[in-house]
Amino acid sequence: MRKKNTELLSDVIRQVLKEQHLDKPLNEKRLIEAWPLVLGSNIVQYTSNLNIKNRVLYVSLTSSVLRHDLFLSREKIKNSLNKQVGVDVIVDIVFK
Repeated sequence: MRKKNTELLSDVIRQVLKEQHLDKPLNEKRLIEAWPLVLGSNIVQYTSNLNIKNRVLYVSLTSSVLRHDLFLSREKIKNSLNKQVGVDVIVDIVFK
């Protein structure tokens, strides 16, 4: 009789992504896509560029007042974004 070795497809995919070092870029992309979900469309309209480098999210904003408000809330925003992705992708946010 053959031994059954069953695994969830999601676990296999996650393992392959990790082995191929594709999990980090995928999680970074998921975090950037979560930006409008976490912050809403009113804030997104003032956002011109998002990128992640060395676990820091860089956000370009067109409003200095909004930049200051978001700066004061950056820890909460960081935690919400990481929670949305399910992994700690970023450790800080820089608003420019």
